[in-house]
This record gives sequence, C-alpha cells and structure tokens, in this order.
Amino acid sequence: MVKLREMRTEEFADFYHYAAEAYAQDIAENQGHAAEKSLELAHQALKRCFPDGVESKGQSLMCIDAEKDGESILAGYLWHCINQKEGSTFIYDFYVMEAFRGQGLGSKAIELLEAKMKDVDIKQIKLRVAFNNERARKLYEELGFVVTGYNMSKVITG
Repeated sequence: MVKLREMRTEEFADFYHYAAEAYAQDIAENQGHAAEKSLELAHQALKRCFPDGVESKGQSLMCIDAEKDGESILAGYLWHCINQKEGSTFIYDFYVMEAFRGQGLGSKAIELLEAKMKDVDIKQIKLRVAFNNERARKLYEELGFVVTGYNMSKVITG
C-alpha cells in the first residue's frame, strides 16, 4: 500500500538535506560548477523556495509512505507547485528511496497525485527529467508523459 500525504514540519529538515545534496549534484553535472559552489547555489535556491519550511506559500511538499511489516514508513518525497491559472502543476522533485525502488511505488505515487489534482481541477502535470536519467524517463513514459521540449546548454570556454 502506498500513501501520498502532506509533509509534516518535523520531516522538513530531512527533506531539505536530501534536496540540497541532490540539487547540488544536478548543478555540478549540468552547469559545470565545483561541488562547493554547487551546494551553495542549491541552498540559495531552496531557501528562496522554502522561506517558511513546509508552510511556504505556493509549494506543496508531499511524503510518499509505504507499508512495511504492517507499518507506514517514509519511502520518498514529491515536491510540486500548482499553477491554477494554467490548470497545471509542476513536479520539481520526485524521489523514491533506494530501498523502495522497483516495487511500483513511483507509479502509484504519480497516480495518487493525478487523483489529487483532478479533485482541484488541475488538468496537466509537468516536470523536467535529466536526459541521462533513463530510469525516470522510462517511468514517466510508461505513465503517459510525453516530451514537450529539450533543455540545452553550452559552457563557454576560453
């Protein structure tokens, strides 16, 4: 069984730590910054997005819970932001912890998000996936997501 629920205040610090590390890695790989600079940029971005932690306006932080041995335990995170005018939500981060991968939790979490979005008249889910993240791309394609564009960059040298 999988549940998607709002993140509690006491869970925010763990999410923030995970998100900062993951985003710093993404910045380093895709923007060419050194690890220290990448982590600094990640912290700056997260502090802008979450000035009030889980209570930050315009952000929706969800926890993915899975049942294990009759207990509900944290299995991942889903961060999205609804744009009511567009009738869409954008997934900024979607993470299933290593121990829970390959069990269908990711698919179920997206299905649960879809159901929640239908209830608030949201008609589209958008996201960005790194080109080299084949596992995530495959999951999204299986769930009916389609490519709508490409992000490209070039490092200027010399």
